[in-house]
Amino acid sequence: MTTQRLSFYKSLPKIDLHRHMEGSVRISTLLEVRREHGMPVPGTGQLNDLVQIGQDDRFTTENFLSKFMTLRQFYKSPEIIKRITRETIMDAAADNVRYLELRFSPVALSREENFPLPEVMDWVIDSANETQNELNILVQMIASVNRHESLQLAEQIARLAVDRIERGIVGLDLAGDEARFSGLEFAGIFREARQSGLHVTIHAGEWAGPQSVRNAILHLQAERIGHGIRVLEDPEVAELARSRGIPFETCLTSNVQSGVVQQASAHPLPKMLEMGINATINTDDPSISQITLSDEYSYACEVLNISWASLRERIIAAANAAFLPEDKKKAFVEAFSSEVNRYNLKKNR
Repeated sequence: MTTQRLSFYKSLPKIDLHRHMEGSVRISTLLEVRREHGMPVPGTGQLNDLVQIGQDDRFTTENFLSKFMTLRQFYKSPEIIKRITRETIMDAAADNVRYLELRFSPVALSREENFPLPEVMDWVIDSANETQNELNILVQMIASVNRHESLQLAEQIARLAVDRIERGIVGLDLAGDEARFSGLEFAGIFREARQSGLHVTIHAGEWAGPQSVRNAILHLQAERIGHGIRVLEDPEVAELARSRGIPFETCLTSNVQSGVVQQASAHPLPKMLEMGINATINTDDPSISQITLSDEYSYACEVLNISWASLRERIIAAANAAFLPEDKKKAFVEAFSSEVNRYNLKKNR
């Protein structure tokens, strides 16, 4: 790709609806934490190999998830958690992301040092709000719970999130190993979360098939689907998602690195768009995957041959899918769309 074309993708105003804070930690920060806390690196090899996916790495679900297990050992203090929050937002802003929904797992951040969950959530919220006020970026937060963890933990996180709606937590997310845990037992928690004012996004159709997407939509109150690329395996589920206009938070590189998509050129995003599914483009875990949202936009156009017009539509679709109050969303989408549309004639392909 020419420097001019790469510069074009970097210049685009962007929206990221699916970025995990725990997968966005700078290597330089991890090295500092390791040195300051005298931490041994578990296993063999360099730190990078333990927390990032390289070109020669194994593209499997197990290997991808193993990076998070290493990262959990670094959440050593409130200052580190606040720093990671701040740097994640700074890195998004540097890539010209204008609106970021940052999801984080309070349990993951708290477990290593047994921090109280309410305090962990407050550290993230305070750091995020302070940082976005300094930069040209709007940040809202999504609290994430995992399928393999207890209902009691999920209920606690949901209650704490509801209590913090006025401070910037807008949604509740269900993540984790959907191949072994369906998530249906969490339905009551997510129903109550919706009723209490939280939005809901559900990881589904990534490591499990289209039935996971169906369950997320019909039983878990999903307003958006995280990943969801296996929805195409069942035409009825695909039609359910299409007819309801459910936004899908696709994450291209991540899907390849986790072994869900076997090769880069085979990603189903073009087919999803052809079928009228409301797919958006996001990062998932920028540090683990060693990518930016600019890289994902480039991937969509340069590898998957998504047209510029279609990419522009997907960027604006992400704006429309934002978990913003309707009065604020209207003004935001209008201003953002106007800016994106000014790039109509600038793409040099």
